Amino acid sequence: MKELVERIKKDGQVLGDGVLKVDSFVTHQVDAELMEKIGERFAEVFADQGITKVVTIEASGIAPALYAAQALKVPMIFARKAKSLTMAEELLTTSVYSFTKQVTSQISISKKFLSEGDTVLIIDDFLANGQAAKGLVELCQQAGATVSGIGILIEKSFQDGRALLEEMDLRVVSLARIASLENKTVEFLEEDA
Repeated sequence: MKELVERIKKDGQVLGDGVLKVDSFVTHQVDAELMEKIGERFAEVFADQGITKVVTIEASGIAPALYAAQALKVPMIFARKAKSLTMAEELLTTSVYSFTKQVTSQISISKKFLSEGDTVLIIDDFLANGQAAKGLVELCQQAGATVSGIGILIEKSFQDGRALLEEMDLRVVSLARIASLENKTVEFLEEDA
């Protein structure tokens, strides 16, 4: 997606060790207009899939997932990383390792929001090792829901996340595919959509 790639070129910062900082428009401060365009693009790509729910993980996936859900006219669910006092009902739960935070978290979704009749579009901000998306797929499988595809804003194609998800027979659509983050420079592959 041209707008996202241009924004990464303009405002993204390579911190080394495969880390791209996009906190001025995705992961801390959110560019709402860009997120709306991203959500609309995912809705276009997956329009014929019969999506009934959009699922993401807190926190940076929420904005693009919400706009995708709005464009698809379906609810958005986000997996929580911490159980609150209000989450007393039965939960779908799995563990997810975060590459950037170097920590394993338990993520949960209430069983009352996801069921076997649902067709799910998973949205996430980054695809690196694929663990967050894999964890979301596991939650959907626990509910008996069908995962129709995974929409990714920024894919680090030099890591193995796409291969992991494709081995699970999942369609992965990335709007910005990064070939390399070497020498503090971002090199792109052609995006999927």
